[in-house]
Amino acid sequence: MLILGAGDVRSVLDGAEQRVLAAVRESYELHALGRTSVPHSVFLRFPADTRNRIIALPAYLGSGTAVAGVKWVSSFPDNVAQGLDRASAAIILNSMRTGVPEALLEASAISAKRTAASAALAASTLLSVNPSTGVSLVGCGLINFEVLRYLRAVFPSLDTATVYDLDRGRSESFATKARSAWPTLAVDVVEQPADALAAQRLVSLATTATVPHLDTAHCRPGTLLLHLSLRDLTVASVRSSVNIVDDADHVCRAATSLHLAEQETGSRDFIASSLGEILVSDVPYVTDEQRPIVFSPFGLGCLDLAVADLVRREAVVRGLGTRLDDFLPSGAQVFA
Repeated sequence: MLILGAGDVRSVLDGAEQRVLAAVRESYELHALGRTSVPHSVFLRFPADTRNRIIALPAYLGSGTAVAGVKWVSSFPDNVAQGLDRASAAIILNSMRTGVPEALLEASAISAKRTAASAALAASTLLSVNPSTGVSLVGCGLINFEVLRYLRAVFPSLDTATVYDLDRGRSESFATKARSAWPTLAVDVVEQPADALAAQRLVSLATTATVPHLDTAHCRPGTLLLHLSLRDLTVASVRSSVNIVDDADHVCRAATSLHLAEQETGSRDFIASSLGEILVSDVPYVTDEQRPIVFSPFGLGCLDLAVADLVRREAVVRGLGTRLDDFLPSGAQVFA
């Protein structure tokens, strides 16, 4: 068993934005081509506790070197008030030859960066004709900081960020950190979510909301909303927008805004396409300049596997991690 801790994982992923973007893009394309297996995520919830959850995301990715495994990710929002990360995660990768578990990776960075890469890939694909120079970030946590990092990787001209969080202190801390990371980036902290929605035509929503609380009335025509937290937008806003998803079966469940829209309408006709379908079509996406475009990614387990496999292979080359040769029973075949 190869064990890769947080430091090992970050040493591979830091500065590897283009490699992560390429891995995520390939995963989306393989999914659109039917070369993945992504069962529905399993939500572990707790009696009398509506906020906390732990989710299992099993998946198979049929790339050149096939990979299978599972991500086990928790979300405990009250951690933030205690100075802890809201989410924590681990990934197990299994051998496709014998089925035995062969690698265990600390996965908080993998999860955050694949989410950010997914958002940036969607933005660069859906705004390919008219790239963005600014972004509004609603929710000032780790995910939106990584989104900002990856958006700058796909939009080198992006020079402005408007930020909002319910906690003004978090907004200010986020702005200070962003200015330190990118000294040429102009960062503006606003007082209301409506101000953020109106400020830029590219918006990233990464909050801990459990019920819809935002509408698109304040957005500019043709605004692209990266609806990463999935439960921010009202049903009316979803229905009046052009909706792009990662996978309709996955995103229309667990009380997401799109699930609520499906329940209200009795169909999924409000979903225009998936990102993978657009990528494999090889035809540049033409933005609707009058209606908002909403990208709602449930977060497919095959994306996590793609990034985890990238990390594992690079770690083996560099000699990173800890090997437990006696973790598996005698006779089990391990990754080499």
